[in-house]
Amino acid sequence: MLELIAEAGWGHGASHAGHLVGEFPHEKINGDEIDCYITTGNDAPMRRPDAVGNPCHWILEVHLVDRERGFGAFFEQLLDI
Repeated sequence: MLELIAEAGWGHGASHAGHLVGEFPHEKINGDEIDCYITTGNDAPMRRPDAVGNPCHWILEVHLVDRERGFGAFFEQLLDI
């Protein structure tokens, strides 16, 4: 995804591309909670149960930025996997 964003002339403004739906603070990625994010280093299957056995549901987040011109856009959607 990052390659496609760069090819289109944009930057990506976040350290992740999405997160689990649920009650956890997702303002910043803590090393011990990386399994809650769509990000480098999380190799766990997305279609899995969470810590208490519920199916995981994911939010896709795309943060496009044009740093040179000082603006960006944000898109968020529930993934249906």
